[in-house]
Formats: sequence, structure tokens, C-alpha cells
Amino acid sequence: MNLGTLITGSLHDTLSVSLPLFRPELCLSATVVLVLLCRMLPLLRLLDAGIIALGGVCFALWYAWCDLRGLPGSPWLLAGGVGGESLVARQELFTGLLVFDALTAYIRFLLMGFLVLYIVFTKVSGIPDREDGADFYTLVLGATLGMCLMASANHLLMLFMAVEMASVPSYALAGLLKGRRASSEAAIKYAVYGAGAAGVMLYGVSLLAGVLGTCHLPSMAMQLARLADSGTADSSVMVLALGGLMLAVGLAFKLSAVPFHFWCPDVFEGAAAEVGAFLSVASKAAAVALLLRVAFGLGMPLPTAAAVATIGTAATAAADTAGVTVINDHSLAALANTRHFIVALIGLMAALTCTLGNLAAYGQTNMKRLLAYSTIAHAGYLMMGVAAAVAMAGVTPAGSRDAVSAVAFYLGTYVFMNLGAFAIVALLRNTLRSEEIASYAGLVYTSPGIVVAAAVVLVSLIGLPPFAGFIAKFLIFSSLVQAISAEAERPLMLVLLVVGGLNTVVSLFYYLRVLKVMTFDPPSGERVSQPFPLVSLPGGVVTVIVVPVVVFGLFWSGLYAYAQLAGSFAS
Repeated sequence: MNLGTLITGSLHDTLSVSLPLFRPELCLSATVVLVLLCRMLPLLRLLDAGIIALGGVCFALWYAWCDLRGLPGSPWLLAGGVGGESLVARQELFTGLLVFDALTAYIRFLLMGFLVLYIVFTKVSGIPDREDGADFYTLVLGATLGMCLMASANHLLMLFMAVEMASVPSYALAGLLKGRRASSEAAIKYAVYGAGAAGVMLYGVSLLAGVLGTCHLPSMAMQLARLADSGTADSSVMVLALGGLMLAVGLAFKLSAVPFHFWCPDVFEGAAAEVGAFLSVASKAAAVALLLRVAFGLGMPLPTAAAVATIGTAATAAADTAGVTVINDHSLAALANTRHFIVALIGLMAALTCTLGNLAAYGQTNMKRLLAYSTIAHAGYLMMGVAAAVAMAGVTPAGSRDAVSAVAFYLGTYVFMNLGAFAIVALLRNTLRSEEIASYAGLVYTSPGIVVAAAVVLVSLIGLPPFAGFIAKFLIFSSLVQAISAEAERPLMLVLLVVGGLNTVVSLFYYLRVLKVMTFDPPSGERVSQPFPLVSLPGGVVTVIVVPVVVFGLFWSGLYAYAQLAGSFAS
């Protein structure tokens, strides 16, 4: 292949294939440039950076919706929706650095929808102010762009770049409250922990790439299968295991999973509640999507052209459909040990994360710190679903798809549950001038509407009916039961099911303790008794965020249909 052919092929791939499926990210990039211009040019400083950011995100949301509804098997197309584009089920972008599939489309749509609600919420809450608005929204949009790349990463170098693109703006956001020592301390702690995790992860990437000779995830899976089949993996198993553990450090840091959770409570307490909401929801969704990418990318063979090319002439000779199927089935069995390693690692971290998060949350007196440990606990529940999905991948593909669908549904409901919780904390902070749980005493007498909204969110976070959190947690536990029935890593799945059930009981106490303070404790005589009516702009924002928690608890089939579409990426 000469240089001219290579350039022509690259241009065609970029302009005709990659960029049309990259439109939401392009919209975010263009919006970042516009918001920065508002900061730089004196004339444009008269414009509100929040409104410009909201407009750009709305465009990105529309393109994300078009991509989601145009996928094969989309509920929109099955229902006879018009205007949907005909898209492929899976398409590698930019020469394999990224991948577009159902999981990418679903996570991008969740992130864009969250951003729309988030920007409206921050405009109402008052943080950031007009002077810092351009800087704040630039950091938020830049971090979200990195999170979109995390959800579609198909290459270890892109994985590292995406994690850093999402992390570095988050460090600055944690120190948004200038002049406050706690905020500066939170930013420094976050940056130090993040730098350490990034260094360890990058070293793990270098070990894996050095042994396998590639950073392309499907190609790495085929190389692992070839090493296992030839019996040469024994000499490299320690290096591969060490590289996998180091890679897991970076993923665990983004998930705030035990034992890499230390930054989370301090950062959430020191940063503004608005920043906590962003880190809790958007970062968690992207990190779970990336965990799925890596777990399935290394544990499941995928007969792409690049992957087939890496396993030599014997595979190339069998590149017809039947031959690729044979290679795929053979590689699936060869990667059994890899999947066992991944499931054991994720399962252990899930049990520890869920347990420590719930136990530590019980003794908290600051609401943001309590929600930080709650975020850690929910990361554990999500990781249980990922472990079940990978465990069933080599046994029952249908069960694996159901487990991924459960994780996707959990993320969809988590957007509203956690954003609602942080919105209530931020807006009550403006009224009460405090974020301590004790300051909520007797709130039911002055602001009954906000107490009802808080009750809906907190009960849903517990996982009790009839709210969306119950359906989400039920689906996760159902995937564990399905894995047990399929004899897929049965002892570990049974342990995770028991741990998940016990932790749900533990979470009941500290969530309901907040409601007990709001409803039964007498109000403090020092507190200014200023009501928080739901019939107001802040109350309207809370209502818009909290109502879907009720709706998806009663009518959840619509969201679950799209979650099942996201689950099809595992097939």
C-alpha cells in the first residue's frame, strides 16, 4: 500500500464513516470553543455562558438521540418511528481508536440528557456565578467530552487519554469555591490521587501492550486466546496479571471503588454540591461503561478485520463467515481463564466497595459526605452487575445481555436519583446556609414539599418500591440469580447476592435517618425558618428531576427497552 492510498483511505474513513457517528462529541467541542470566546472577547462577555452551553448540549442531545433511535433493534424503529437513520450495529471509528455501538449510543444519550438537567440546575442554584460561568461550563463540557470517549474507547491509549480528559477538568472543578480552604484541599487531594492512579494505570497499559504487541482491545483478546491455545501464556501470565491489576487501579479510581475510594468523601465534602452531583453521576456512568468495555474487550473474542489480522495466516485463511465463527468459538473457550480473572477481581472489589460504602455512610453528619459514601456503595452494586455479565458471557449470551441491560437501566435511573439528591442538598444550602444533616431538623413544618421530594429520592436510593431504584436493584440481583442458575462462577455470584441483600438492609438505616431528622426532630431555635416552596423556580427544578424517579418505578418498560438495546453490545 502506497502513501497516496493510505491517505485516501484515512480521509474516507474519517469523513464518511467516523465523523457522522461522532456528532455529539463535535457539538460539545464546538460549544467549548464558543464558551471560551465568551470569556476572551470583551463584547461577548455580555452573553450568558450557561445559555450558550445549554444550547450546544441540546444539539448534542439531539444527535445522540438520532444515533440511539437509528440502531438496529431500536424500540423507536420497532414502534414505526419516522426519521430514524439506518445505522450499523457496530462500527469502529478513527482506525479502531473508538467504537460506535449500542452501549456508546446509550451512554452518550444519558450524559447529554444529564447535562441539560445539570446546566438548568446550576443556573438556578447560583453556582457558578456569572463571572466564573464560562470557566465552569468549559470544564464541565470538557470533562463530559472525555467521558463520552471513555464510553466508546476501543484502544488502550484512547482509554488513557479519555480518562485523563475526564479527570483533569474535574480536579479544577473540585476547587471551584475560591477562597475556601476545604475546596482547595479537596482539589489537591483529588489531583494527587488522580496522578498516582494515572501513573499506575499507564504502566499497566505498557505491560499489557508489551506482552500482547497491540493496544487494540479486540486484537488483544485474540492475542490472549492465541497465547492460551499455544501454551506460551504460562511464561507471561504474571506480567499479564500485573498489567491487568494496574489497569484496574485506574478504573477503580474513576469508580471510587475500594480500596481507591479515599479521595471521594473528602472531595465531595470540600467541593460545591453542584460539583459533587457532576462527579457522582456523569463520572460514574462513564466509568461503568469503560469497565464494561475493558472486561468484554479482553474477555470476549470479536472477529473484526483488525483482530483477525493479528492472529496470523491461519486465521486469515478462515476469514469467511463460517471460519470466523469457528475462530470465535475456539477463542471463547481459550479466554475462559481471562474471564475468570476479570470476574474474580471485579466481584471482590464490588463486595468490598458496597460494604464499606454503606457501613461508613452510617456515621456521617454531613449530607454531602453521606452521599459520597452512598455513591461508593452504588458503584459496588453496579460492579456486581458487570461481574455477572462477564461471568455469563461464556455460558449463556442471553444472560450476559440481560446483566448488561440491568447495569444500563441502573445508570438511567441513577441519573435522576443522585442528581435529585444533590439538587436538594444544594438548594437547601441556599436556604439554610448549612449542609449538615442536623440543620434539616423539623423541615417538614416549613417546607413539606421538599421533604416529600427528599423522601422519594432517598427511598429510591435504598431500593424500595414503588420507585425506580427498586426496579434497578431488582434487575441487578436478578442477573446474579441468573448467573447462579447458569452455573457461571456460582460461588462468587452467591456471595455477591448475599452481600448485596445485606447491604441494602444496612442502607435502610442511614437513608431513613435523614428523613427522621426532617420529620420527627424538633427544629433548631437558631435556624432561620425560611420556607422552601415547590411552587417556585428551584422547587420546579427539583420536581422535574424527582418525578422520573416515580415514573420509572411504575412505568419502567420504556427505559428498559433502550437498556436492553445497550445490552446487545455484549452479544
